[in-house]
Amino acid sequence: MNKVGSDFAALHIEPGYVARLKELGMETPTPVQAEAIPVILEGKDTVVQSQTGSGKTLAYALPLLQAADPAQKHVQAMVLAPTRELGMQIVRTFQSLTDGTGIRVQQLIGGASIQRQIEALKKKPHIVVGTPGRILELLKLRKLSLHGVRQLVVDEVDQVLELGGLKETETILRGLRRDKQVLFFSATIPPRIMEAVERWMQDPAFVRINPAERTSPTIEHYYVVSEERDKLDTLRRLVRTYNPKAAIVFIGDTEDIGETVAKLRFIGLSVEGLYGDAFKLDRVQAMQRFRDGKVQLLLATDVAARGLDLPNVTHVIHLDPATDADAYVHRTGRTGRMGRRGTAFSIVTPKEEFIMDKFSKALGIRIERRTLYYGKVLSPEEEEQLRRGRGKKPVKASASASAVRPPGAGLERPAAGGALAGTRAPQAGALAGPSTAARPGSAGPAAGRRSAAGGSPATRQQGSAAGSRVARKQSAAGSGPASRKQRKPLTPEERKNKGAPRWLKAKREQT
Repeated sequence: MNKVGSDFAALHIEPGYVARLKELGMETPTPVQAEAIPVILEGKDTVVQSQTGSGKTLAYALPLLQAADPAQKHVQAMVLAPTRELGMQIVRTFQSLTDGTGIRVQQLIGGASIQRQIEALKKKPHIVVGTPGRILELLKLRKLSLHGVRQLVVDEVDQVLELGGLKETETILRGLRRDKQVLFFSATIPPRIMEAVERWMQDPAFVRINPAERTSPTIEHYYVVSEERDKLDTLRRLVRTYNPKAAIVFIGDTEDIGETVAKLRFIGLSVEGLYGDAFKLDRVQAMQRFRDGKVQLLLATDVAARGLDLPNVTHVIHLDPATDADAYVHRTGRTGRMGRRGTAFSIVTPKEEFIMDKFSKALGIRIERRTLYYGKVLSPEEEEQLRRGRGKKPVKASASASAVRPPGAGLERPAAGGALAGTRAPQAGALAGPSTAARPGSAGPAAGRRSAAGGSPATRQQGSAAGSRVARKQSAAGSGPASRKQRKPLTPEERKNKGAPRWLKAKREQT
């Protein structure tokens, strides 16, 4: 067993590659590289399971490059990948190490021009990287031969077998020589992979790096509950709150992705879409814009969850929950890679909340609930404290607070039969005094006299008006049913004159 912390030279990597790795800033192998490279160099069939972002690509790239012979003019090693994006990324990893070595690497991915790939094969590459469908197509056209292939790597093997590539992969395996070396790499090893291991490997070695720890410990896991109709707005609020440098948003249904991209752009988010049905050029351009930092969000289906190394991704947001725990592992693994910190957020409906508990138990991780409250992401306890006012800062008294008080706010309504509200006007004026003094143009003795006199003329006028209204109410209160009983009954003549005009009353009095 190799100790983590030793350099690549201790793993029997050739000095030329060790020097190139140092130029790239890689001097110390990761745990999966330290464990897997010596086993692969021995020529054993190997199954490697390690967390996403732990450096698995380099763990097989270095042994394949070291075993390749530039003098031989045929394909010597083959790498199968589930998606175009992952295939292109693997090719870039190889090319970063092959400068000056004479080893040629060719990509054979679906969606690209097959004629150009046929022309490239005429240059006799030593290593090819491709998707199972395109490689099988070239084999049937007799443009590619498996005769000299001694090593076969299936990267993200569980996804390759799940995406309908099982028959294609087995067809390729049957065409290889008997003394081949088969290598399976993945973050998750479901039962289907073990069936393939038993069928296609001889006395395989297993390299498992923290198999119980299937996600990186540097990732924080949260979820927020939202109604289905509010999910996009919840996403917008999360993005505004965290303002991530780069985030991948996962959606479940490919058919909805174009419409969702349009909606997210409409509400002001910077986003590109990546999904399997898009044209190759559109996918390449979307990935490049995201890599270059020209867009903040990459909206993707699970096609982007496999193997892509995007170092700038700080957040992963599940707009739709993952289909199972393994899918959650691969999605979330797009952040927190190579020891970096990351955050994973799931947006679920109340009916989907149980899925978070299911993933938490299956993966042995804590997925904590959070709420969005006044521009903050809070735990339920923190939200409750704020709602109760415990977390709020005390409101400071403002010198201009009384300046915005409505007219007559200092007056109190008297009790029935009590004194007029105007008797409290001097107190109201005294309260208003400091605020009026604070306003420009109202400081000095004049302001003090207005305060002592019960406020400004407008305030006194409002006070007297309020007093007269109260007086009328008191007068009306004094003429209720009880006072009518105490009056003398009217004579017939008085009743007759009641309500008559003055001239008629005068005429009647004269007669």
